[in-house]
Amino acid sequence: MSVEPAGIYAHVPFCLTRCGYCDFNAYAGLDHLASRYLAALLAEAELAAPAWNGVEIVSVFLGGGTPTTLEIADLKALLARLRSVFAVSADAEVTIEANPDTVDEAKLAGLLEAGYGRLSMGAQSFDRSVLAALERVHQPESVRRAFRAARSAGYDNVNLDLIYGAAGETAESWARTLDEAIALVPEHVSAYALTIEPATPLGRAVDRGDVTTPDPDLQAEMFEIACRMLGEAGYGHYEISNWAKPGYECRHNLGYWERRPYVGLGAGAHGYRDGRRWWNVRPPEEYLRLVEAGELPVGGFEELEPADAYLEEVFLRLRILQGVPASWIDDGREEPYVESGLLRRDEENLVPTERGMLLLNELVLGLTG
Repeated sequence: MSVEPAGIYAHVPFCLTRCGYCDFNAYAGLDHLASRYLAALLAEAELAAPAWNGVEIVSVFLGGGTPTTLEIADLKALLARLRSVFAVSADAEVTIEANPDTVDEAKLAGLLEAGYGRLSMGAQSFDRSVLAALERVHQPESVRRAFRAARSAGYDNVNLDLIYGAAGETAESWARTLDEAIALVPEHVSAYALTIEPATPLGRAVDRGDVTTPDPDLQAEMFEIACRMLGEAGYGHYEISNWAKPGYECRHNLGYWERRPYVGLGAGAHGYRDGRRWWNVRPPEEYLRLVEAGELPVGGFEELEPADAYLEEVFLRLRILQGVPASWIDDGREEPYVESGLLRRDEENLVPTERGMLLLNELVLGLTG
């Protein structure tokens, strides 16, 4: 069994409101379950830990939902429990996600003191109309205020999450959002193209014809704008949707893309190790029932066949600048993509260009099919 360094992902499913585009396992109006849910997370950590004896944990990521809806004392207790039952390294990267309206300087200072050294803030946009289209409850000033509060609290590793392609957004509006984000000088920026998930309120609105689907050509233009503006501002493009100042690449997320093992704790959380992927039950009440009965709340698992593992490895490596060894690809299959500027040769590896990242699915199928 693998003993390479691993990560921990812990999921908090509570939100102030449920955004129309969100397909995550998140819920509004379940705050009354918070104390039971925290106790269950602490208990699940103890149940899961023995299988990871001797494995160094190099990253912890607390996501959601909105983890900062929980109290500082609860978040401190959770991280302390993880450190006590897993071999979390002293210099582990520890990230917590935050909604701008759920934090102030005092709370952020408490989170930093508790050990959450990296903050990932859901800004999404600095355009009021785009925020409304995304059904976000915060306003642009909330992001600026929360970011200033993070700096005042002592945070020196902050990510801003952005989304592009919402109804009514233009290339010019997106460029202004990027200008605003860059002006704050975060260490990391994540910029995701809006995708329509059928089971979400936004997906149903699109199906009814009430909302138009994102324009793929416009989203491609927005991606190119992000590449240019963030690159000019000194951010390295190290993964399709992620840019970082040198040395601030997200260690935890790189673990996913490099297929390193990780533990998943909480309702709907996923884990991975040695070609086996598993996931917890999604409904919070079912998760609570199983953990409170002393059971691991696993809802299912899959074992990757060698061919599927190879395809996944190629796909994930092409997401990041690491690329894939040229020896993995049948002779000559890569040539059309190199000649067309979608791939470049970097010593012994084939690495996607930013144009290639836009056509990643086609690139993977062309190289492996």
